[in-house]
Amino acid sequence: MSAAIVKFGGSLAHSPQREAWLKALLSWGGPFILVPGGGPFAIGVRCAQEAIGFDDVAAHRMALLAMEQFAIALGAHSDAFALAASRCEMDDALNAGKIPIWLPSEMVLGALEVPASWEATSDSLAAWLAGVYGARRLLLIKSRDAIGGASARELAAEQIVDPLFPHFAAQSKAEVWLAGPASLAGAAEILQRGGMPGAGVALP
Repeated sequence: MSAAIVKFGGSLAHSPQREAWLKALLSWGGPFILVPGGGPFAIGVRCAQEAIGFDDVAAHRMALLAMEQFAIALGAHSDAFALAASRCEMDDALNAGKIPIWLPSEMVLGALEVPASWEATSDSLAAWLAGVYGARRLLLIKSRDAIGGASARELAAEQIVDPLFPHFAAQSKAEVWLAGPASLAGAAEILQRGGMPGAGVALP
């Protein structure tokens, strides 16, 4: 079975549900690759850009580092996690029975198809990675629920995902789910049975 991509929303950084979601994911074990959001570290980049006035190219690079900071914080929760910056490192971690947490800078900075823009946040990067890795499933874990059957375009319009997510999700060819607070109860059991918690997301 190929590894799934699981995006762990940065909005969960200060949420009481953070630990419960991590526990559910760890009890499942995958195989999956965890993609961190930027969380409070990305908010810091946005605030600094407004205060200092650097361009979006610089902000893009700093936002990738923000994701890496949250990755390090998440990785400290368990020895089951392994930080991974490249496909080779992700494969090595999976082969060793570990759960890779993606450090995106190395792969994304060289990807011309990923714009240096706030319109492509960690949601789009998770979908981009799903396409690059050939993952069949992409799960977005967020602090907001979505109506079952919502399309990626509708989620983008509601600002639940970023504006470019529909494009990257469609390109990935992965099946997409979105899980919010209402999906947490029973999530571990669903994952262990081979399913995905949350609502399926319709793609263009």
